[in-house]
Amino acid sequence: MFKKNYVGKNTSKFLALGDSYTIGQSVEVNQRWPVQFLKELKATTNVVDTLKIIAQTGWRVDQLKEAMNSSNLEPPYGLVSLLIGVNNQFQGQDAVGFRPEFVEILEKSLKLVENRKERIFVVSIPDWGSSPYGATLNRTQISKEIDDFNSVLKEESEKRGIRYFNITTISRRALTDISLIASDRLHPSGKMYKLWVDKMIPVISKINFD
Repeated sequence: MFKKNYVGKNTSKFLALGDSYTIGQSVEVNQRWPVQFLKELKATTNVVDTLKIIAQTGWRVDQLKEAMNSSNLEPPYGLVSLLIGVNNQFQGQDAVGFRPEFVEILEKSLKLVENRKERIFVVSIPDWGSSPYGATLNRTQISKEIDDFNSVLKEESEKRGIRYFNITTISRRALTDISLIASDRLHPSGKMYKLWVDKMIPVISKINFD
């Protein structure tokens, strides 16, 4: 149960933080997972009904942090999601070096919901090695590195009592179902994003937003 003093002009907003996966690279706006998610959430609650996305293709953790700093964010927000790290992995950073950066942005994101851990969730990094583009590279190595990064996300989220959604297993279905990949042969399709949302909504819809 949330305290009744959780008030502010942005308590009706869902703030989605991330990179290409959150902005929905190569899919239509209505196919982005945060858009599909909010549509489903609004069927269960009318408290959180507006979406704000801070995400851009190619962003690492530090670039997302800079964007958050310059966005004049005014907490508390009704709900916050965080999906970040693939570009840190893609650009050669290891999971050990990634951990302190992720911890910093996770703590920063938690403040946007006034430390109400029920109102924030972390989404795992998809395995882009399962895409046709990934097949042209070392798919096994990519998958291992993604798993290492996701271990950081999971450990640091659970340490703080923050929900963590593993959608990586869903992303690996693309190995045998090309319809789960967008036309760029790298990013998820709207169909895959729908599968993510189907996993999140039964959990998030149980939150008492009043």
